[in-house]
Amino acid sequence: MEKMFEDSEHAFAYKSDGQLRKAYWLFKMMKFNWLISFGTNFILAAIKWRLPVIGILKNTLYSQFVGGETLEKATPVVNKLGNYDVDVILDYGAEAKEGEANFDLAKEEFIKAIRYSATQTSIPFISLKITALARFELLEKLNSSVTINPGAIAVDARKLTFEENKEWQNVLDRTYAICEAALNLNLGVLIDAEESWIQNTIDGVVMLAMNAYNQKQVTVYNTIQLYRSDKLDFLQLSHRTARQHSFLLGVKLVRGAYMEKERAWAQEKNQKSPIQPDKSATDADFNKAIDFCFNHLENTSVVVATHNEYSNLHALSILQGRQMGQANKHVHFSQLYGMSDNITFNLAKEGYNVSKYLPYGSVADVIPYLLRRAQENSSVAGQTGRELFLLGKEMDRRGLA
Repeated sequence: MEKMFEDSEHAFAYKSDGQLRKAYWLFKMMKFNWLISFGTNFILAAIKWRLPVIGILKNTLYSQFVGGETLEKATPVVNKLGNYDVDVILDYGAEAKEGEANFDLAKEEFIKAIRYSATQTSIPFISLKITALARFELLEKLNSSVTINPGAIAVDARKLTFEENKEWQNVLDRTYAICEAALNLNLGVLIDAEESWIQNTIDGVVMLAMNAYNQKQVTVYNTIQLYRSDKLDFLQLSHRTARQHSFLLGVKLVRGAYMEKERAWAQEKNQKSPIQPDKSATDADFNKAIDFCFNHLENTSVVVATHNEYSNLHALSILQGRQMGQANKHVHFSQLYGMSDNITFNLAKEGYNVSKYLPYGSVADVIPYLLRRAQENSSVAGQTGRELFLLGKEMDRRGLA
């Protein structure tokens, strides 16, 4: 089993020789942290000032990590992945725009994605960020007013003004409209985790939505960031709360994507950092979270969303050891499009439920979103060495080196 992620031939079978070379070049550039930092600032400024960089970006970063500018233009990528039994999680990749009108437009885009997904055979989920539907400051103001436990699920909005209360109700209405559309079309909604100073509010929204829409099947999934030292406990609390309130629990397990920002925020506020003391603690909690979810699959569905081979193998060892079957309907694996193909495609080859997180949207909208995520997510930089090794291995096998 340990060798299954070393099969570069199957991992990159969907890439042409030219695409393989381009991917190798991109990851070689991404290996230099100073270049990423400089390049990010330059690209963001160039987009802002409308300099002629869109064509270059579209043929490099964009083509490697993004499905297309629209749902329809992403269809060839969806179909190509489907040919290898790899599913897709649609991710509307534009950065959130402020204002109630823009939040309403975003809601309609997510519902459009759900309706599109229902016409495809390989899109079981869409991804959703609550900050695409709500003003950040409103979520932050409510962050200390959330109750989640077996006795109650509530967000106390009494500290809000009259206008803010209307905003808050709009946030709930938008979220519920998306979840209801997904329930009616038998799709899942994976709600992303975000910064700790708004995460309590997001957790409150998600738990309320689960209580409403996860009665008979898992439609709504919360994201648990295990690089936070308190989130294994929160996962267990969420399960107890779900059982007490008689709904099914949906969970997406990730390590996390805001580590540097979280540490800087805690230092600025003179507070204890919510981040684990080191990577080994994160890895340990991630695997404990897998154990916990796999021990409760009678009322829990889980997406193991990681590029970490060790954690994926840990999950596989449990499934195989308990003879739970590859295509267990309660277990799904996922990696980002453009990364960790050795994991995704080899899992699919063995019959496991696995998907690519596939952003879509215009170049000008999606590239800033991708660059900021790359800056925030230190695991992206850590992954480049492994990607280069595997791409180089496949280039050697094809005689391209």
